[in-house]
Amino acid sequence: MQRQIKLIWDFRGPAAAKTAEHHEIHLKEYIEIEKLPITVTGFHIINDMYAIAFIVVPENTMIQMRDALKPHRGEIYQQ
Repeated sequence: MQRQIKLIWDFRGPAAAKTAEHHEIHLKEYIEIEKLPITVTGFHIINDMYAIAFIVVPENTMIQMRDALKPHRGEIYQQ
């Protein structure tokens, strides 16, 4: 089984949580429009001034997804 990569967008400031939540909506829309077999997206509130949105992609599509979506960073996905 190939590794999964978590592409991450960082949001900071008082609106970070709402922005991350809204960004996940756009990630889901992208998946639907492109008809991708991706099922893991989400957002996580770290604290009141920092939140992230993310999408988990197969390693063999990471470069294509990175170039299309422009995440801030990535890491190996651990379930």
